[in-house]
Amino acid sequence: MKFNPMGGNMNKMMKEARKVQERIVQMQEELRQRELEVSSGGGAVTVRINGRQEILSLKIAPEAVDPDDVELLEDMIIAAVNEAIKQSQEMVSTEMAKITGGFNIPGL
Repeated sequence: MKFNPMGGNMNKMMKEARKVQERIVQMQEELRQRELEVSSGGGAVTVRINGRQEILSLKIAPEAVDPDDVELLEDMIIAAVNEAIKQSQEMVSTEMAKITGGFNIPGL
């Protein structure tokens, strides 16, 4: 009989780690399916994004297009995209924290 100084704790830890890993993979797939919609400029620019920070659509209201003020439109697009990415990242962090118990696991 082999002596195992950790008893069954190591096997138990490995099983738990596998369960957490499986839940993380499942959550990542669920987050891919989740979408957020964010707008800027009072709804002049709307961005749809998923949990992988992929832009799904970008809508620009016709009245937001002013050939004499393209810079304003560019600023609204940047603001909407940045906010969409931020909200998507927060959504992912919140959901992953539920699985990992708040541990910061690199790469997630």
